[in-house]
Amino acid sequence: MNEQTSLLPREGGGLVPGSASSPEAPASAGARDSFNVQWPGLVNADGSRWHYLDTAATAQKPQVVIDAMARAMGADYATVHRGVYARSANMTLAYEAARRKVAGLIGGQEGEVVFTRGATEAINLIAQTWGVQNLKAGDRILLSQLEHHANIVPWQMLRDRTGVEIDICPLTDDGRIDLDAAERMLTPAHKLVAFAHISNVLGSLLDAERAVALAHGVGALILLDGCQAVPRVSVDVKALDCDFYVFSAHKLYGPTGIGALWARADILDAMPPWQGGGAMIDRVTFGTTTFAPAPQRFEAGTPAIVEAIAFGAAVDFVAGIGLNAIHAHESALVAKARDALRTTNSVRLFGPEDSAGIVSFAMEGVHPHDLGTILDEEGVAIRAGHHCAQPLMEHLGVPATARASFGIYNDESDIAALVRGIERTKRIFG
Repeated sequence: MNEQTSLLPREGGGLVPGSASSPEAPASAGARDSFNVQWPGLVNADGSRWHYLDTAATAQKPQVVIDAMARAMGADYATVHRGVYARSANMTLAYEAARRKVAGLIGGQEGEVVFTRGATEAINLIAQTWGVQNLKAGDRILLSQLEHHANIVPWQMLRDRTGVEIDICPLTDDGRIDLDAAERMLTPAHKLVAFAHISNVLGSLLDAERAVALAHGVGALILLDGCQAVPRVSVDVKALDCDFYVFSAHKLYGPTGIGALWARADILDAMPPWQGGGAMIDRVTFGTTTFAPAPQRFEAGTPAIVEAIAFGAAVDFVAGIGLNAIHAHESALVAKARDALRTTNSVRLFGPEDSAGIVSFAMEGVHPHDLGTILDEEGVAIRAGHHCAQPLMEHLGVPATARASFGIYNDESDIAALVRGIERTKRIFG
C-alpha cells in the first residue's frame, strides 16, 4: 500500500495530493473546480458545497470509482467465470483482480476473501455456516455493549436455533470495550468473540491485538467488524491473527451492495455452503452435488460483477492516498470538532477524545432529529438516531445521538458550518 503520497487538508478540498499550501489557506478557484470534479456528490445544484458529515453511514464516491463502475456496466460488461468469449474472460480477470485488491488491503490472500452483499450478510453467513456447524447448547458467544445490530441479531437468531448463550462485555467510562472485563468473563465455554474494531457510534478503537489474544487464550475464535476501521486505519489480518474480518465497500468510498468476508483459509475450507445455485458447485446430479472450493463455494449465482470492480477501484483510490494520511486527517478534524462542540455548554459529547473519524453528541433540550433537520437547512448533513445500536443508546441513557463523521473530503469549513447550525438551533429552541 502506498503511504508516501504527500497529502494535506485544505479548505475546500479535504485531502489533496502534493499540496504544500497551509491548511488555513483559502482554496483557489482551480482547487474548488478540482474538488467538484472529484466529488460530484458533494456539490449542490447551485454549485455550492454540501457539508457532508455522514461518512460513517456511507461514504461519498470519488469520480474514479463512478467511472470504473460505469465502464464495467457499459463498454466492458459481460458475465464472469462462464463465457469463453474474450470480453467475458477479461471481465473474469477484472473481477478476480478486485478480490486480490480487497484481500491485499487487509493483508490477506485472495482465496480467503468471499464477496458478500455487505458486512451484514458476511456476519449472517458466518453465523449460519460456521456457527450452525460448530456451536451447540452450552457454548457461549461474547459480544460488547457497543455492537451494531448486524453483530447482535444474527447471533440471537443462532441462539434461538442452537441454544448457544450470549454474554455482553461492558464498556469503559470513555466508551471503549472493556478488555479487562472481557478477560474476567471469558471461559473455555466461549467459542466466539465478536467485537467492532471501531464503534460506529463512539469512534472508539478496539485494542484488537489484545482482544485476539484473550479470545485465543480460552480457545475461542474472534470476529472483528471492520466497517468503520478499514476506511480509517491500516488493517493487517495476519498480524492481528484474527479468525474472521468483515467490512463493506460503501463505507470505503465504493459502491453499495457488496462487501467482504475474510477468514483463515482452514476455517473457510471447513465451512459448509450457505446458499445453493450456480457458480458454487463442482458437479450436480439429481442424486448429489459436490461443491467448489472456497471462496467460490460461498458465492452462489451471478455475482455483483460491476460492484466488485468498483470495489477494487475504491481500494486503489484509498491506497493511493494512504491510510496513515487518512487517519491523521480525520483525527485532526475530530479533535477540532470536539474542541468546537465543547465550547457549547448545551452539548454533551460521547466517546473517547481520540475517537476515529466519528463524533457523537447530544444537545440539551433538542432531539437529535430536530437538530438534524435544522442542520440540513444550513447545508449540513449529519446522522441522527440510534445508529443501529439501540443497546448502546440505552447504556448512554439517551434515545438517540447526533453523529458527525468525517472522510477524506472534509475540512475545517465543515466543522464551521456544523457549529453555525448548532448556534442557530440554540436560538430557535431558546
